[in-house]
Amino acid sequence: MEIGMIGLGRMGANMTQRLIAGGHTVVAYDRDAAAVAASASGGAKAAETVGDLTARLSQPRAVWVMVPAGAVTDAVIDELADILDPDDAVIDGGNANYKDTMLRGQRLSERGIHLLDAGTSGGIWGLTEGYSLMVGGDKDTFRRLEPIFQTLAPGPDRGYSHVGPVGAGHFTKMVHNGVEYALMQAYAEGFELMQAKQHEFDLDLPAIARTWQYGSVVRSWLLDLAVRALEDDPGLESLAAYVDDSGEGRWTVNESVELAVPTPAITAALYQRFRSRQEEPFGSRLLAALRNQFGGHAVRQVGHGDG
Repeated sequence: MEIGMIGLGRMGANMTQRLIAGGHTVVAYDRDAAAVAASASGGAKAAETVGDLTARLSQPRAVWVMVPAGAVTDAVIDELADILDPDDAVIDGGNANYKDTMLRGQRLSERGIHLLDAGTSGGIWGLTEGYSLMVGGDKDTFRRLEPIFQTLAPGPDRGYSHVGPVGAGHFTKMVHNGVEYALMQAYAEGFELMQAKQHEFDLDLPAIARTWQYGSVVRSWLLDLAVRALEDDPGLESLAAYVDDSGEGRWTVNESVELAVPTPAITAALYQRFRSRQEEPFGSRLLAALRNQFGGHAVRQVGHGDG
């Protein structure tokens, strides 16, 4: 099949490469000319503008948008809305807020253009392992473009599905990322507990992680990645205890509040990421002050040692 790819960052470039390897024709565009040239060297057809990209595609066209969520996605989709024809399709594979996606779908629908929102998981490993794809939108359009999803997925019969109307794909991916936060936090807490007992038991954390990879109910790809990290740096001494977030965990928690559906593990994992970015957080200092005030308990003064 023919498909346009707008956005050639790590994900977009790797997806382009996987599609070409699967026999598809990809017309690629990015504001970074070097990124376009790199994809062209791998077999993509280089486009100089969004308009040039759409002109190179046969109707009905399909254009995959892989750019940052928010204003950038709006700008690209609005530009495509002015260029594309009825029955053409836009696939938004970024981490967009599903509510924004529903509005974009409505705008495109008014012009007869289909929007599919493809929640995409796989990261830098997607090129070789395939991507998990949760696709929302018109089912007939999904079926027409299914060969694209089959090529990007881990296999033609697994790792992708049509999950509902426009917005459902990004909603599902949002929840997926919230679950990911909680799983990562559980592994982090468990290994920290073992690390704290290392001196008494001489625990080999990489070996324990490898043991859990086989037969254990907690085995997972995340555990496989933990093994890689611990084997490379058993004490993780090269890393700062700073954990960022993409925003999808926040959206998941906000949604749980709006729906009154408790998500305590996901919420706690998100808050732990916030805490990881704070040095000497005010709340903890206030706890120390209160303990000193009501009980006269010792406190540590900033800039003073224990001696």
